[in-house]
Amino acid sequence: MNEALLALRVKQPKIDNSAQETGRSEDWQQHGREVLKRVRRESPAAYLKVCALLVPREMKLEHSGGVKAMTDEQLERGIELIKEMLAQREAGANAKVLEGESEVVPSWPAPDISR
Repeated sequence: MNEALLALRVKQPKIDNSAQETGRSEDWQQHGREVLKRVRRESPAAYLKVCALLVPREMKLEHSGGVKAMTDEQLERGIELIKEMLAQREAGANAKVLEGESEVVPSWPAPDISR
């Protein structure tokens, strides 16, 4: 097993204190990106495993009131934005595609800046 993988496989005790956390944080700041780049290059499977371990297993989402919690002004602005999006979608659906070919148009010579 290469050194980069060993650096990631170091087991930490379940009880954590601030000194250990600070040490890991400093270590990450100094070496984290380099180690991950190296692991990604040398062992993609291990890299994906590390990425998966960094994602929380459960994520708690809370609904914060939705439309009922919005003010009248917020509701009106939201309706306006939806109408604008629908109008843009409809304009795109009804757009006409023009067929044609480009042609070279002569242009003025570049200015002489050596003076």
